[in-house]
Amino acid sequence: MSDTGRKIMRVLSGESISPPPLWLMRQAGRYLPEYRETRAKAGSFLDLCYTPDHAVEVTLQPIRRYGFDAAILFSDILVIPDAMKRNVRFTEGHGPEMDPIDEAGIGSLNGEEVVDYLRPVLETVRRLREELPVETTLLGFCGAPWTVATYMIAGHGTPDQAPARLFAYKHPRAFEHLLMLLADVSADYLVAQIDAGADAVQIFDSWAGVLGEKEFETFAIRPVARMIASVKSRRPHARIIAFAKGAGYQLKTYRQKTGADAIGLDWSVPLAFAAELQKDGPVQGNLDPMRVVAGGRALEEGIDDILQHLGNGPLIFNLGHGITPQADPEHVRLLVDRVRGGA
Repeated sequence: MSDTGRKIMRVLSGESISPPPLWLMRQAGRYLPEYRETRAKAGSFLDLCYTPDHAVEVTLQPIRRYGFDAAILFSDILVIPDAMKRNVRFTEGHGPEMDPIDEAGIGSLNGEEVVDYLRPVLETVRRLREELPVETTLLGFCGAPWTVATYMIAGHGTPDQAPARLFAYKHPRAFEHLLMLLADVSADYLVAQIDAGADAVQIFDSWAGVLGEKEFETFAIRPVARMIASVKSRRPHARIIAFAKGAGYQLKTYRQKTGADAIGLDWSVPLAFAAELQKDGPVQGNLDPMRVVAGGRALEEGIDDILQHLGNGPLIFNLGHGITPQADPEHVRLLVDRVRGGA
């Protein structure tokens, strides 16, 4: 099937569709009992990401259950530093950890073997395109350089990414080198995903919201613009969604400065502002994930507000961040039905 048969691809080309197509960030996750079962079989989290049999299965699970308009490759943004030999590991209850990097470590980084290391992920992409319904968009993804770099500097997640911000101020040349290297390697990885069968890709900048104005320009916009230009120079048909969580007013020029086809919106973005952003092109979002946990009237009102403000323009309905483990699968069913007009 051509892109024209896939609703999300039509929206990414600027078309307005009613009701809007939808998918949910982290739609394959711990809130689903079938995911938990597969996760237990897989062993470690990285084994789940790197074993195509398991990664294909968990990617398909929410498509079978809800019929979302897109499936997003099951993987993680930290496979890039893992491929760069930073000893990434996921500890239950602690989240991701890796060996923190310093100036010398940045200088010795080599990105030449990253795509080859991630061939199991690309095999998952190939198999997904074969197994998904023809009308379902397949999304690939990666982390934005700033967000990936924050984990590489600190060695773990932090509340405000102070270690990375401090490192950037004290060692600007080394930090710029890290961001540009991550941009180039990530662009290669996205091109490889597209070649393997991904219809479109999303760049996750989950920690963009901790940056000041100047830093946002330098650390969030510039590397992502470099990535997108690199991908589109090699694959001009590529469609790219950029999601800068917490960026607020700085989203006003984010699309134009990065070259993204669509911008993802977190739940803190006012809907009136979102409608202004939509005048320049497709937007994606932005239901608060806690409304899915709450269910009932809170869920219904949140959905209706988004459809009222954004439903007449190019919109991909989504959450403002990933679905949480405590979400009730039945609430997700109600969300899908209401967006599609069945409730």
